[in-house]
Amino acid sequence: MHFYRSINSIKAITFDLDDTLYDNSTIVEKSEQEMIKTLHICPQLQDVTLADFHFEKNAVLLANPKIYHDVIIWRIETIKSLCIKAKIATDKIAQIVDDAMTTFNFWRHTMHVPQSTHTLLALLATKFPLAVITNGNVDINKIGLGNYFQFSLRGGANGRSKPFPEIFNLAADKLALPVGNILHVGDNLMTDVNGAINNGFLGCWLNIFDQDILQLPDARCLPHIEITQLPELENLI
Repeated sequence: MHFYRSINSIKAITFDLDDTLYDNSTIVEKSEQEMIKTLHICPQLQDVTLADFHFEKNAVLLANPKIYHDVIIWRIETIKSLCIKAKIATDKIAQIVDDAMTTFNFWRHTMHVPQSTHTLLALLATKFPLAVITNGNVDINKIGLGNYFQFSLRGGANGRSKPFPEIFNLAADKLALPVGNILHVGDNLMTDVNGAINNGFLGCWLNIFDQDILQLPDARCLPHIEITQLPELENLI
């Protein structure tokens, strides 16, 4: 555990999810591959590839740049757009979207959460209120983490995604604490570290690849704390 800045008293901790509490490196890719297989059930979509999906996803983003704040809506609108371009009857599209999203969401929640994460969260929860601030679409209850957290906030559903202020401010309001007493933990230098610092939170960077932050182009500011393994947070108790 390395300290770059002096810190106020920590009275609550918020966590990112993907690649912070578990390894997410292959989960989304696998989920999208299975989703594409579901789309293939529809004859008009049987030749759609994952590359086609990503191309269409980018087109949807260009048409509505703000959609990236909500990854669920963005995915739904991408599937709808593929259906429309394939000239699928309007009354069939809703079912295709529902089937594809059901498949995606099933596989999206098949990650392995290490026992060390459960042990850490159970320990921290005895001392601090814990909460989640995520830009993704994982339901903490579906991966066995719901009991540790007071609430989970998601980009789109709860304001613009990290690093924008709304979702951080809402977390502070729900915790009923000053932002300067809340530590946010995450792996992403832009969304987690920069977002936390710019919005008054204490920032903890989980440096999962043991990189030199001073050499990284994504580094805009130094976190308060840097760790390379999540269990190091036990030192806060």
